[in-house]
Amino acid sequence: MLMYPTIDPVALQLGPLAVHWYGLTYLAAFGLFLFLGTRRLRHEPFASMTGPAAWTRKDVEDILFLGVLGVVVGGRLGYCLFYKPGYYLSHPLEIFFIWQGGMSFHGGLLGVIASMVWFARSRGRPWLQVADFVAPCVPTGLAAGRIGNFINGELWGRFADPALPWGMVFPQSGSMLPRHPSQIYQFLLEGLLLFMLLWVYARKPRLQGQVAGAFLVGYGAFRFIAEYFREPDSFLGLLPLGLSMGQWLCVPMIAFGIWLWASPRRGVPAAPVAAARR
Repeated sequence: MLMYPTIDPVALQLGPLAVHWYGLTYLAAFGLFLFLGTRRLRHEPFASMTGPAAWTRKDVEDILFLGVLGVVVGGRLGYCLFYKPGYYLSHPLEIFFIWQGGMSFHGGLLGVIASMVWFARSRGRPWLQVADFVAPCVPTGLAAGRIGNFINGELWGRFADPALPWGMVFPQSGSMLPRHPSQIYQFLLEGLLLFMLLWVYARKPRLQGQVAGAFLVGYGAFRFIAEYFREPDSFLGLLPLGLSMGQWLCVPMIAFGIWLWASPRRGVPAAPVAAARR
């Protein structure tokens, strides 16, 4: 049994300016996306695109900027809508109090999808092509966020068997019994493992939309599993069938991912636009 190491959430204090570890993990996530997105430009079909269809580093930077907006706006609105709709309907101004905490991954995902649709239309690209480009670059950012959760000592796991060697006591949970370090589980599953699988999968020719579909299925499945070890939100508890809100939100995500991957209606080879016109 391990004891959660008390970590000062402030990484650096410069006079009145406090730099938090959680903020640094966000910066790391953005930096990793920029690095991987630049590497992704070398993958097919993006490396072979020429003329107006060509992908450039500027595209990666623009997607990152729009994606950050999508994560913040969508993540906040998703939390308010999925987790506390009644409260925020009664206190609508508090929707803007993001410093009080409260973000939803699934809401952030919807925000990112909206930003990708806008980017695709503004560039005259198929939005599934944009989604396929982005998908393998996302999991490392998710991994960085879970490290931030662990440093903050939040989103701890459910009670664990005292014999579990890595069971961890989180005093801030109000209990001195060992729990699953679910933040680390999610870091390993939704972050590192999903990244490795997607990065390898995306290197070979795929139909347009299949890489994005694989991301949705992979994240949804790994998150569904991890939720069995994560303490459900105290104000919600477990919902019908003994599932958490996170698990219920993963169900349509997985279903849409399977449809996206398998649907023949969007079975367009992810080939360069210039080549397709020949």
